[in-house]
Order: sequence, then C-alpha cells, then structure tokens
Amino acid sequence: MSRTGYTLPVFAAAAARAALLHLLLEKAPCALVQLDLLGEQAAIPIDQVARLDAKTALGVTRSDPGDNLDLTRHTPVWAWVHLEEGTGEALRLEAGEGLGRTAAGEAAIYRYARQLMEANVAPLVPAGRTATVRFILPEGRALALRTSNAAFGILEGLALLGTSGLSQPLSAADHLESFRAVLRERAERERRLVFCIGASGLQAAGRLGLDQGATVQTGNWIGALLVEAGMLGVESVLLLGYQGKLVKLATGIFNTSSHIADGRLEAIAAGAAAAGADIETVRTVLEAPTADAACALLAAAGWAERIYTGLAERVSGRSVEYVRKYTERTVAVATVLLDRQGRLIARDRAAAAWLAGP
Repeated sequence: MSRTGYTLPVFAAAAARAALLHLLLEKAPCALVQLDLLGEQAAIPIDQVARLDAKTALGVTRSDPGDNLDLTRHTPVWAWVHLEEGTGEALRLEAGEGLGRTAAGEAAIYRYARQLMEANVAPLVPAGRTATVRFILPEGRALALRTSNAAFGILEGLALLGTSGLSQPLSAADHLESFRAVLRERAERERRLVFCIGASGLQAAGRLGLDQGATVQTGNWIGALLVEAGMLGVESVLLLGYQGKLVKLATGIFNTSSHIADGRLEAIAAGAAAAGADIETVRTVLEAPTADAACALLAAAGWAERIYTGLAERVSGRSVEYVRKYTERTVAVATVLLDRQGRLIARDRAAAAWLAGP
C-alpha cells in the first residue's frame, strides 16, 4: 500500500513551531511537534532546534512526501524565528534563501501555508509581541531548476504551495483521469473550451477575461485531452500556455513531458527556417541553452513575432490533424504562446479572432 506523506508547508510550519516553542520554554521541544492540519492532527519529526540568541531560534526538519515522486524528498526545511516587542501583528512571514518569490517580489508562501501558520504558530505568540518567521530552504534554488516554477511565476526557489497537508500518492494515470473528469464536466455545457497549459496558462486566461467555466488544465496530456474533446463533441479549443511546451506540438509531440520527448529548440529552429531566417539565426536557435534563451535571441534580432506567429499556426494545424486522425471529427483549434511570466509572445489568426470576441 502506498504511504501518505505531507506537503512542504506542513514541514515549514513544524519547524517554525519548534523554534518558537524553544524560545518560549527555554528548552528543546520533543522530537515530534504536534500540528493541526486544519481538520486532522499530525506529529512531525524535528531534526534540530537551537537558540541563536535570547530572541532568536532555528528549527530544522526534512520533507517527507510519502510515496509520491517528489523531488523535495528529504530536503531540509529551516524556520528562523525572531521574537520581539509587538509591531501590531502577531506573525510576520518572510522568504529566506531557497524560498521563491513571485514576479511581484512577494514571498511564495500561499494560502494553505499561511493558514497553517495562523493555526499552529500565531496562538503561541505572547500578547504584545511579534514573531518574525523566515523560511529557508538550503537546497531550494537548485531544486527549483528541476521544476517548472519559473513558468508559473515563482522565481529563485521553491514555493510553500498546496491546498492540503496530506501528500497523497498519485500515479500518472490518476493525474490524467483528474484532468479528463474536469474536461467531461466542462464539455457537458460548453462547446468552446480553453486548454490552459500550466498555471501560467490559467492565470493568463483570467487576465484575458476568458470564461473560467470553460477552462481545462491539461498538464502534459494535451493530445489525449484534445482527442477526448473531439469525442465529446467540443467544437473548438483555444490552446493557451508557455511556448516551450506548446511548440512541441508543431513537431507532432502531443505529450509534452520532457521525459517523453523534447524537441523545443528543433521546433523553434524549423519555425525560423520556415519564416525565412538565415542559417546563422537557425544555428543560434539550435545552440541556445533553453527555449527562453532562443526566444530572447530571436526577439533581439527582430524575428520573434514572425517566427512564433508561424509556430502558433503550425501548432493549431497539427492539433486539428491529430484530433481528426483519432476521432474522424474536426475540432477547430487556436493557439496563444506565452513566455514564462505569462506574457503574450504570439497568437495565430484563429486565436486573434477568439480573443476579439463575438
């Protein structure tokens, strides 16, 4: 049987509670810290806790996501806690090294993590005093390079993200089925759907004023969900997401996981050649370290809009062919390509008409 673990915010809250208890009790707390996960209790192991001075302590624990394939497994989670005279709030949360920040510069500490802190740390703060908690993830920057955090607007580290304290093991099939369930529900009442590739796609849909009731997140299973949409009688789909994922469709790669195939630079290079770029520009794309770097180079050379508009047209065309191949049905497809911060790079003609409205 798969073993359930806990999400990263749980370990952050446990480290903070341990450090604050150490300051208040003037002794190390037990090896386990009891936490209220907003509905159930959990006992979280603490690796170390130490007083740094009369007002400051450090708590350390390690992430344990259970049997999930989670790259944060065993990563250290530190909470630096400083207790001082009151400043009008019981709790102040900060991002230290390895904890990411949003593009706006805010700490990547999201709602559930803040709720855990309010439930488990704020009540311990004596009246008239303020506890400043700075979360530090020593391996955070390095681990973030192996995630899509930057595509979702989380920069320089990991995020304290999640809607639950429990980390339930899910297989790839489980994830795909969850996306299919949302698609079926949407298709019962909508003939036009917006496929959001990643959180950046979902956020862009909101900024563009698109109907949230018509949005479907796809993960990497864009092809499978396009085919399902066709079988459900959906008439048209707008693909909205990060260019480094979507350009793969232009080469016929419809599962965009890098573990399956990765033809991003090849797709962009082919788009450059089709747009009439010279051989040196094409070579520059192929030698770029990332899809983002290739895009920046093309933008600097004045080629980006033309090349990416052509790629968007190609993505839509290949998607229509893919659905027809497996369903013998025609679904109109439009494409919008975004950068990692969710800003528009290019759109095809169908997408321009879609966004213009009826």
